[in-house]
Amino acid sequence: MAKVGLREWFAVGRVIASGHLARYSGVGEGPLTQFEAAYSEKFGVKHTLAMTNGTAALVSALAAAGVGPGDEVLVPAYTWIATAAAPLAVGAVPVLVDIDQTLTMDPADILRKITPRTRAIIPVHMANMVCDMDRIMEIARGRGLLVIEDACQAVGVTYKGRRVGTIGDIGAFSFNQFKNMNVGEGGALVTNDDRYYVRARMYHDVGSIFRGHLDNENEPHFFGVNFKASQIQGAMLNVQLAKLDPMLARMRSRYRLMTRMLASSQAFRIGPHNDVGNAVGLHVIFDTAEEAAGFAARHKRGVYRLYDSSRHVYTNWLPVLEQRAAHPRMNPFAWASRKIEYTPDMCARSLDILQRTCRVSLGENYPLPLVAYVARQLASGGDAARQVSYAV
Repeated sequence: MAKVGLREWFAVGRVIASGHLARYSGVGEGPLTQFEAAYSEKFGVKHTLAMTNGTAALVSALAAAGVGPGDEVLVPAYTWIATAAAPLAVGAVPVLVDIDQTLTMDPADILRKITPRTRAIIPVHMANMVCDMDRIMEIARGRGLLVIEDACQAVGVTYKGRRVGTIGDIGAFSFNQFKNMNVGEGGALVTNDDRYYVRARMYHDVGSIFRGHLDNENEPHFFGVNFKASQIQGAMLNVQLAKLDPMLARMRSRYRLMTRMLASSQAFRIGPHNDVGNAVGLHVIFDTAEEAAGFAARHKRGVYRLYDSSRHVYTNWLPVLEQRAAHPRMNPFAWASRKIEYTPDMCARSLDILQRTCRVSLGENYPLPLVAYVARQLASGGDAARQVSYAV
């Protein structure tokens, strides 16, 4: 995760001293506006809209694109629950898609899960592992489907020369404490489509009608919610944005070093990547679930079995699987054009992969010699590996 330090503290102090903390507080070109312009330039997109968090960005993206009741949205079986909850927030229903060994959406299963009611695909660049965006975009464009990229767990990461989140129709990012940019809680939506941007701006701000926006693309105002970010978030984001690419460069160098050393192990194989030349996420795959569990138990910190991170595994998304809403008459499953059913084994291939796979930290905030030492211990599988406390 990205570190926070004195630079963020000073940036927030300046905002507090100004007295202009809210997005619309007479501040004009404040930190949020500066961040959105800088983010758009760095990521090569036309529009960036800062928000309260990544979930807000996903929901706003779907609302901006007009996804709603009766629509189906394809989401992966391995992701944070917000990816599946976001379609429900706009009245659509999620359809679960298997992952492959890259830990991202399997394009072959996308094809199997498309129905006449499918409206959008939400590929998730999970744990800094990038999706096969060439194939996903080919599928979507051939069938007239929207692509809303969930890049919350891969901020700044590239896929074949393009930043993830900028390849589909709309991209969503998270800046919470565990992400590549960290302001505690925060998010952003990006798009090159003027209408989607205008609609997202309306949706994320229930008071948008009073803001005096003159570039509304002849879009009638509609009521929305309140997902506006604060100037405090903007101040921290400007500092974090400057740190992003140097951190990703450290992660790439550590990926190359660790994979070189781990390749000698006979106990596991290094997980595949859809753009290995730019890889900043590392996982290893075992033949059995027991081997993966034992490896994670021996090395504890810095290594964990993916299946044990239960909040990211679809079988634990009970409100989704049980199709429960805050009010029964506002339940999107009642508006679906067909009966949607979820079963514990509906994505059995995903469960098998997750049970046999461990994620390995790249230790981007630690010296290379320490990372190399840890990699040797992981590869050896001997007594030394059982004793070392992997603090990276």
